[in-house]
Amino acid sequence: MTAVDATALATAALAVRLLHPDAKAPARGRAHDAGYDLASVEACVLAPGARRLVGTGVAVAIPPGLAGLVTPRSGLAANHGIHPLNAPGLIDPNYRGELRVALHNAGAEPFAVEVGDRIAQLLLVPVWTPALSVVDELPPSPDDRGEAGFGSSGR
Repeated sequence: MTAVDATALATAALAVRLLHPDAKAPARGRAHDAGYDLASVEACVLAPGARRLVGTGVAVAIPPGLAGLVTPRSGLAANHGIHPLNAPGLIDPNYRGELRVALHNAGAEPFAVEVGDRIAQLLLVPVWTPALSVVDELPPSPDDRGEAGFGSSGR
């Protein structure tokens, strides 16, 4: 089993390739922000209920042992109903193509995306990929939840 070396990751740089003249490197708004803002290289208008794949003009080299999650920007989601449709979108460490965001307008008004607008965030997370063991029965859950699913903990 290969472990992610936290010290090496903390000092490593994320390789970023700009594929478009209007592309901006992913950037954190503040020093302690977890996510890197992703900006659009395309202008478009999303009608209410519409979805569209929007390019960022950026490719990244995510190190093995990590994955990238494309997550919503909270202000866009709360104020306009704009969010990545498959949130979070998954970027595998072996992908080297352009990061594109499947934006969805869940709001009631058309929404214009301009070149340079921050449309999503990239969050880098560790990934555990253990060997699988097919069993006839799973061990009991530590709190007796068992197979109780949606709504099982109450309102």
